[in-house]
Amino acid sequence: MTYDHRNTSLPQEETGSAAQNHHGSGNNNANTGRGAMHTGTGNLYYNEHSDRSCLQALWITDPRLDKKRIENTKGGLLRDSYRWIVEHDDFCTWRNNEQGQVLWIKGDPGKGKAMLLCGIIDEISALTRLSDKNATTLLSFFFCQATDSRINNAAAVLRGLIYLLIDQQPSLLSYVQQKYDHAGKALFEDINAWVALSEIFTSILQDPSLSSTYLIIDALDECVADLSKLLDFIAQKSSISPRIKWVISSRHRPNIEERLQRVGHNIGLCLEANSESVSAAVSTFIEYKTSHLARENRYDDKTRKAVLQHLVLNADNTFLWVALVCENLKNVQRRKTLAKLNEFPAGLDSLYQQMIRQINKISDSDDVKLCKQILAIMSTVYRPITLTELTSLVETLKDVSDDYGALVEIIGLCGSFLALRESTIYFIHQSAKDFLLSEASKNIFPSGGIRDIHYTIFSRSLQIMSRTLRRDVYSLRAPGISIDQVKRPDPDPLATARYSCLYWVNHLLDYNTRGIADNDLKDGGSVHSMLCKSFLFWLEALSLMKSLSNEKLINISKIDRSPKLHAFIYDARRFAIYNRSIIEQAPLQSYCSALIFSPEQSIVRIAFEKCIPTWIQRKTKVQTHWSAALQTLEGHTDTVYSVAFSPNGKQVVSGSDDCTVRLWDADTGAALQTLVGHVNWVHSVAFSPNGKQVVSGSSDRTVRLWDADTGAALQALEVHTGAIYSMVFSPNGKQVISGSYDHTVQLWDADTGAALQTLEGHTDKVYSLAFSPNGKQVVSGSSDHTVRLWDADIGAALQTLEGHTDTVYSVAFSPDGKLLPTLLISNHWVVEGNTNIFWLPPDYRSNCIAISKRNVVLGQPSGRVFCLGFTKTSLNYNI
Repeated sequence: MTYDHRNTSLPQEETGSAAQNHHGSGNNNANTGRGAMHTGTGNLYYNEHSDRSCLQALWITDPRLDKKRIENTKGGLLRDSYRWIVEHDDFCTWRNNEQGQVLWIKGDPGKGKAMLLCGIIDEISALTRLSDKNATTLLSFFFCQATDSRINNAAAVLRGLIYLLIDQQPSLLSYVQQKYDHAGKALFEDINAWVALSEIFTSILQDPSLSSTYLIIDALDECVADLSKLLDFIAQKSSISPRIKWVISSRHRPNIEERLQRVGHNIGLCLEANSESVSAAVSTFIEYKTSHLARENRYDDKTRKAVLQHLVLNADNTFLWVALVCENLKNVQRRKTLAKLNEFPAGLDSLYQQMIRQINKISDSDDVKLCKQILAIMSTVYRPITLTELTSLVETLKDVSDDYGALVEIIGLCGSFLALRESTIYFIHQSAKDFLLSEASKNIFPSGGIRDIHYTIFSRSLQIMSRTLRRDVYSLRAPGISIDQVKRPDPDPLATARYSCLYWVNHLLDYNTRGIADNDLKDGGSVHSMLCKSFLFWLEALSLMKSLSNEKLINISKIDRSPKLHAFIYDARRFAIYNRSIIEQAPLQSYCSALIFSPEQSIVRIAFEKCIPTWIQRKTKVQTHWSAALQTLEGHTDTVYSVAFSPNGKQVVSGSDDCTVRLWDADTGAALQTLVGHVNWVHSVAFSPNGKQVVSGSSDRTVRLWDADTGAALQALEVHTGAIYSMVFSPNGKQVISGSYDHTVQLWDADTGAALQTLEGHTDKVYSLAFSPNGKQVVSGSSDHTVRLWDADIGAALQTLEGHTDTVYSVAFSPDGKLLPTLLISNHWVVEGNTNIFWLPPDYRSNCIAISKRNVVLGQPSGRVFCLGFTKTSLNYNI
């Protein structure tokens, strides 16, 4: 491969300016000097690029901006409307008493819970670092929103809370950085994100430098993913320290109440039980809104009093009802106001019904159809969308896509169900979306229901991506430019396609729940055609949006009725997994390194061969097809001596001479945990049968038990007088056995750590151990060239098997309890039974192995770990 330093640009399909911080000679301000990551009150500064990258990866939203948006959407925050709660006895008890750790504010929709929490935040923040950098008290908060998939899950809640805490106390970043350095952005996004984040947050809450800290979460009932985990976390961590106090709000939900009852010092504040205070607060809100309307619309005294009286009589202590009525009155002519008042019935659902009737009365039938289509789209999307994204999903809006005024007018026709903030469309309230999906679904959705809307979004997404995506869409030109140097151009070429790039697969799967998308999923169909034309451009776009994930391809790969599409998706998934790291770091390497080092017969490589830059004049010889190695797991800094699969095959654990134990995601290769505690080489690792614990043995003469979810050290067992070379759990998980340099085998109680038996008989180091399937026998292999069988209950030696002429490094029972394993590594071959089936070249030979079902993990002295997968063939291995 020849590299011409004179021209390092990618071939250009279109000309345009480079959207980057720096290219060429001179000072690169993106990577040098002190940069301000956030300009809020925390004034958090970083000297190192890795700190910036870590905080950028952690960021999911800035809760301070969410708070401002919510206040603006709901008509502004009035101190007189929330003052009652900060004077309430329950609030004062929670705030002043060390026994009150959690304050739970609960109430029906529209009762002002979010605004009460906004008020509590304002009341508390004046004494915290959010407002005063010299203060010692910290405040962090988060607003859940069911209509936005980014902020409607437990992991997002912790990300938001951690983000604000770090902004106020930068030293806390070290707890995140430690794990981020090993796993990268996957730490916050993969299947184990909750586990990692909960561990990080626990460490932060236990930090001795942490002063008084308030944690506030609004709308827990709108946390649609892993709510039970979040509630359990709050229940467990609320007792860590009296310095940590929580405020949470939600609707009345039995599942929330049940879990919060486990909190020893939980104070519940029910809004319905405080109707007098709520009524007074609503009255204050009504006075304010009526006065504002009177000034804006120039009401005479009669009209002002009539509006005030109608609101007072029908509000039913519901802030949202008042806000919606006032929003509708805002554009009503003064002379028609009194007549209009009678059209606003009491009760939210009745008001929503009236809003639907008003849409149906719009004189232009095309506008009626358009409003319903927009409401249906907004009820179906997974997050709030921008006006630009909306125009790409609604065909009839294409003619006004550049007319901001016309788009605002159209949103205004949608009966106050929607609110527009900085060109992003939101539901006025979660109850509005709930109403459309239930009571008004037949009126809003087409005959096929919400599934038809999923298909519309999916289909339109394919069209917009095919039109928009191209190589080097931001005209960066420099193939090695880092994602951290990329600035979003203005106008953004991806603006119309952002939502589609992220969610088209989700809409396809939600539409295809009954397997009826055959035409789109057939060979040559819309999905196959889009991938063949734009797959690599799609990866580039996802990288530019910092949202690259192979989860979408994994989901599509479940649909395998069409052989060519299935083959493309399989190849694309291998391509994405193999190159994910470099494409995330440098998006344009999709067309350079990623293509060049893909197999010659890779479908993706063949389809996008023309995208390889012309300055790459000679291409290196590579393998013809994808190898059997599924993943290379990199992170250890020394020899890997032991590897093992979790019982469900989803994780891999490895032990190394670098003194660490590491947990990996077997699907993505992402590093999940680094378990630190051993002070010498780690020779052996194993999972418990239920996958909840990991055991490790080391040259430091200790056996250590770890929590596989949190990475917490559970026990350190010390009896051996030499290095420990082998570890394994009993089938029921109640015992652990260890083999050592001291020639002995030790049995332990896995719960208490008590030593149960010492099996003596070997005359040299014990390298390998296994339990029989029924747990009644133990087999051991040693440097004394023998294999020994033991009674696991009494520790008696049953047999000594002789015949080997050298060290026995591996022993195992077959499922029927016999000693012959079904799949093993011998003399550089993968062996099935007695048959050599797969030869390992020198680069792939290992000093430790793990086998799970038909998968083999190989650990190498270099610190790398390889994964291989084999299909079951009943020993018929014909070529």
